[in-house]
Amino acid sequence: MVRNSFLLVLFAFVMLSCTETEVTPLPYFGEGGLEDASGHYTVPKFAFINQDSIEVSHRDYSEHIYVTDFFFTTCPSICPIMTSQMTRLQDMMKQERIFGEVMILSHSIDPENDTPEVLREYADRVGADLDHWNFVTGNKSDIYDQAKSGYFMTALESDTAAGGFFHSDNFVLIDKEMHIRGYYDGTSTSSVNRLLEDIKKLRNSYQK
Repeated sequence: MVRNSFLLVLFAFVMLSCTETEVTPLPYFGEGGLEDASGHYTVPKFAFINQDSIEVSHRDYSEHIYVTDFFFTTCPSICPIMTSQMTRLQDMMKQERIFGEVMILSHSIDPENDTPEVLREYADRVGADLDHWNFVTGNKSDIYDQAKSGYFMTALESDTAAGGFFHSDNFVLIDKEMHIRGYYDGTSTSSVNRLLEDIKKLRNSYQK
């Protein structure tokens, strides 16, 4: 009888823990005059040119969860690791059958070199599925401003940085209302694994 009571208490504790994990929402990040009706910061509107010379804007990503980052194709340091992790995230999302509902947006911070043709070659080389992953270029100041003021990340030219540019190594998770919901180390396997779990958690929050 005592053993049965202990098992019931243990089962109730486990169920309560699972329930709390499921309902705990992801945090919101950002502030600065772009709050929407909900009071949360929203990513500002944008428009860039992708690897196929087609304009990609906030309209293509609104109503989608998406992950974004900043890179450049000739980066000799962290970019290859980040792109490998983003490709791994893409493949994991395909296995979960959520890629498409969830999209990817990668910004080049070296638009003078990273033309649409260069971006297309790079995307093909790394195995990106371009149906739901865009590599974008555009005006340098617009891209840098989007990094700094849009996602609160760093992107700039630097004489001391490898390859001549310095940028944040984070992946940023954005919800369907263009709210920032998380930052993740794009060079870390464990952090990207956590990103996948948070993507699924965020996605499930829309299905209730």
